[in-house]
Amino acid sequence: MKIKYSFTILISLIAVISLFSCKKTKNPDPQLTVSAPTITFTGDGGSQDITVAVNADWSVDNPAYSWLQLSTTSGKSGSTVIHLTTLSQNGTGASRSGILFISSSNGQARRVIVSQAPTLYPGYNTFPIAPDMTGMTSNAAQLAAKMGTGMGINFGNTMESPNEGDWQSSKMTESYVKFVKSLGFNAVRIPCNWVWTHLSDRKKATIDPAWLARVKQVVGYCVANDMYVILNAHADLGWLENNVNGIKKDSVNAMQKALWEQIATTMRDFDEHLIFAGTNEPAVNDAGQMAILNGYHETFINAVRSTGGRNSYRVLVVQGPSTDTYKTSTLMTTLPHDPVPNKLMVEVHYYTPSTFNLLIDADASWGKMAFYWGAGNHSTIEPDRNATFGEEATVTADFGQMKKFVANGVPVVLGEYASWRRTDPNKPFPKDTLMHNRSVDYWATFVTKTAKANGMLPFWWEIGATMDRANNVVKDQRMYNAIKLGYK
Repeated sequence: MKIKYSFTILISLIAVISLFSCKKTKNPDPQLTVSAPTITFTGDGGSQDITVAVNADWSVDNPAYSWLQLSTTSGKSGSTVIHLTTLSQNGTGASRSGILFISSSNGQARRVIVSQAPTLYPGYNTFPIAPDMTGMTSNAAQLAAKMGTGMGINFGNTMESPNEGDWQSSKMTESYVKFVKSLGFNAVRIPCNWVWTHLSDRKKATIDPAWLARVKQVVGYCVANDMYVILNAHADLGWLENNVNGIKKDSVNAMQKALWEQIATTMRDFDEHLIFAGTNEPAVNDAGQMAILNGYHETFINAVRSTGGRNSYRVLVVQGPSTDTYKTSTLMTTLPHDPVPNKLMVEVHYYTPSTFNLLIDADASWGKMAFYWGAGNHSTIEPDRNATFGEEATVTADFGQMKKFVANGVPVVLGEYASWRRTDPNKPFPKDTLMHNRSVDYWATFVTKTAKANGMLPFWWEIGATMDRANNVVKDQRMYNAIKLGYK
């Protein structure tokens, strides 16, 4: 009896376990996952994918958006890829979005937010051409080495003024280009105004064709004389520089794309002597702004690359945050994405110490005017005007921070730097002229030499103080000699 009773119990236990296992197999825990909770499209649209993984039948509820198409709206247990495609540019002037509700028969539900930025301006990449590597074989480091065989200079306060030559004694001429080349400068940076006074249709961000042709002509002067050119989009009243933020992000990206599609298309036939730089001095102070700035840079890069031809391989310059050496070293931890490898340079500027180099006309709360700089150049006649910060050790440390870019094959352009000789008797004037002139010359030499020692490409900020552009002569021979000495 006992044996029979135990056997009966065993059979009953096996039945219970089998029943439990069967129920567990037939009713697994409900599962539903979606690969991305948000999908964002540019104003031009395109296609992106999401993956739905579920252990039951599923469907997408309410997917009827006129601007969005889904490759499928339902499926069975397993993993399914849904292709999302925007059907048109977003010309509404504002971001648009929709919500996809994905639900399954096992009681689970998820939602995906799909948005598309606005396209504020028409597309200007109207006739892209096939990539052309002719004359474009140098990577960024190789091109920097070629540029580094000579000196660098800015054609400042010229093409970026409201009208060319407003702030100078002359418009750009080929004779001036040849004169500068004869002095040993083989690379020039051309700051350029596009938005401020050269949009023929502001609502469409259309650059005046006559201005595009004129800029192309000036670039041509340089390239024809075997000079390398960095052509940028300059301050333009700060439409980009002062708007590195989430509120303005869409509109700035739209303008950036429109401008560079036009500029790049117009300049597309120049070989590697021409380099584009996306902006000038973007005001950035933290990692959040840096992420937005990299987005602006990527818009610039993609706009140039999309036009094809030689632009597919052109070396491009992206600016560090505020073009400041310290901020660039600490915040620019990754470069913007470029589909073409090894074709980017980074740009910084240098006017340290600002009390010495910015020609302030009065003492400020943040510092007193300094007329004297560097070892052996401090004045005993006017000691309260000696620099109190930003001398040789600072320059060496600041430029040393740029070595990591150069070491990784990313050349660093010192796009602007300058010291100024105070000669106007109607403004604050140094009493110790001898030491002041020595200070100004020494700063120019020391900064140039230190930049070169750290693998940087210096471009002196020349705005008519050193050169007479109307007569093609050197106005400040001491300054020119000081710059040249820095290259030795």
